Amino acid sequence: MQAMDNNPQVVLDSAVAHINKTSLLDLCLQAELLVQLVMLLLLLSSIWGWTIIFSKMILLSAFKRKIKTFLGFFQTSKSINQLYKYVVEKHHKHTLAQVLLAAVDEWQIQPKGGDSISSNTLSANVKERVNQSMILAMNKSINKLESNIGFLATISSSSPFIGLFGTVWGIMSSFQSIAATKNTTLAVVAPGIAEALLATAFGLIAAIPAVIFYNKFSAEIDQISREADDFRMELNNLMLRELI
Repeated sequence: MQAMDNNPQVVLDSAVAHINKTSLLDLCLQAELLVQLVMLLLLLSSIWGWTIIFSKMILLSAFKRKIKTFLGFFQTSKSINQLYKYVVEKHHKHTLAQVLLAAVDEWQIQPKGGDSISSNTLSANVKERVNQSMILAMNKSINKLESNIGFLATISSSSPFIGLFGTVWGIMSSFQSIAATKNTTLAVVAPGIAEALLATAFGLIAAIPAVIFYNKFSAEIDQISREADDFRMELNNLMLRELI
């Protein structure tokens, strides 16, 4: 009987049968308390990360679609008044629209030239104020797009290590239990190791989507920023021609 118990194939079959009878939920519930807390933290981080991902996907998709339409209209019209009416009528809120609205608002409040102000000085002041207002509007819009993106970077960089911490702790606890029971069969060791490794799996599940979509969103926001900067310079030149 003892020889049968020490048979490697019998021990392996017993361990596999034990694990197969144990569901993923059972492994989570049977894990150490600290490992459970780690998995709960990673699960909540993953849920919050997916919330950010879906919201940013919807927002950036709408921005890119409207920006494409906006630039097409701008290239055909080349008129500030028509472009302003288009933005107001369509209720555009994207970065390029914010740049245009800021420029027009600053343009409309330009001071009137008096005897004490030369025409060249007035033109230089208007040019500087309009340009600064466009840069400020662009930066504010980009900052809003980048909000919560940093949390995805935090999840992608920290989740694997948090999961690894839970795994190490769980394996340490398993080894302590093995030492206490003085039973080193695979059927005893395997469930504890499986429970501990769940923490690493949770960490990877949270980290992989976060790093993929962080890189995706960063690239899309950089593209919007470049398009906004190019539009700002083109709009600034267009306004200067009207000013001169």
